Amino acid sequence: MKRLQSNRKKEKKGYLTVTESEETPQQTIPLPEGKYTLGHKSSTLTETVIGIVTSDRSMSRAHICIETVKDHNGSYKFYLSDNKSKNHTLYNSSYLQEDEVVMLKDGDEIILGRTILHFHE
Repeated sequence: MKRLQSNRKKEKKGYLTVTESEETPQQTIPLPEGKYTLGHKSSTLTETVIGIVTSDRSMSRAHICIETVKDHNGSYKFYLSDNKSKNHTLYNSSYLQEDEVVMLKDGDEIILGRTILHFHE
């Protein structure tokens, strides 16, 4: 019996991994479709805020924004911007400028305060 090949591309879903440190446990953060703010976890989280469990006080509670958009081909694109954080955001060793938006690629490094994250597809 022959198996039919699907012409549909497998959709890649993005996620972040948080690197374990003295201040921060290892974490995996899925990035569903929509716009989200990420930062230091607090008790006042809303459904559009994703909290990172950490004692790193150099990370803001609303440090970055990530927007996940599904394009007309069914692929996902992931956009990162700094959310006017006090200590700024390092993206692949360069500070994001005010109002700068970058499209994330597999393996990108993001540093919030002293906390290191990596983007994966």
